[in-house]
Amino acid sequence: MTTYSTLITTHQLFPHLDDPDWIVVDCRGDLANPNWGFEDYQRSHIPGAVYAHMDRDLSAAITPQTGRHPLPDADTLVQRMSRLGIGDRMQVVVYDIQGGSWAARLWWMLRSSGHRTAAVLDGSFQKWLSEGRPTASGIETRPPATFSGRLQTDRIVTAEEVERIRQDPAYRLIDARARPRFLGEQEPIDTAAGRIPGAVNRFHGANLSPDGSFLPPETLRKQFLELLGGVPPERAVVYCGSGVTSCHHLVAMDWAGLPGARMYAGSWSEWIRDPNRPRAAGEELAHPPH
Repeated sequence: MTTYSTLITTHQLFPHLDDPDWIVVDCRGDLANPNWGFEDYQRSHIPGAVYAHMDRDLSAAITPQTGRHPLPDADTLVQRMSRLGIGDRMQVVVYDIQGGSWAARLWWMLRSSGHRTAAVLDGSFQKWLSEGRPTASGIETRPPATFSGRLQTDRIVTAEEVERIRQDPAYRLIDARARPRFLGEQEPIDTAAGRIPGAVNRFHGANLSPDGSFLPPETLRKQFLELLGGVPPERAVVYCGSGVTSCHHLVAMDWAGLPGARMYAGSWSEWIRDPNRPRAAGEELAHPPH
């Protein structure tokens, strides 16, 4: 049986909508309106798709020390994946309406838990719709399944490790946010603007072609090798605002044949919780006031 571990096309997915060994998970969301994704899913989605909420299913509760989307602990992750209906031997297909930038979070969580047969739908729901494929409405569920994956902590970078590597030329810290946020010119979400000093910037949207599908693997490989500047992908660390869209780089790098990069899950929203951590804006290092 053919399995998919990074990307899958609409054409490849379509024949498996009724396959009990396959599960489709809708991950669409909106940071400004956390309830919008579930509401929009109910209006129209791929037939059979269950919905995974970023806050309730893919994140833990926020604390004074965490970022906006902390990872659930190992036991909670097992319970939530099981409740969604994701079984150990299932082919999982994740999608959203944002070019995979939200779905990539679940892809990364599954991959980092040892579940290899998980893939992001290339072109997202928009491509599915543009091809005139069927849709469904309402809420769909799957029977609980046995999920035994354990999130591998060696795939996750802590703030303390970021502090150690952020200016080490043997590593590459990659900020996946839009350029104005990286430069500290805009900050629509978090309480402080800027970036982690030592980081380089590549907006996660740069991984996509104008039609919303991922760029060809050879194109992505060339671009990421240039960004890495000789640093092996295993020594690359990605971050964003809260550990969601940075996962898009991990999908793209895997698709490009450059696996092994890790994620600073807390990302910028966790970094700024400690006023003693340095910040940069523009081209100058900006230490926060004490």
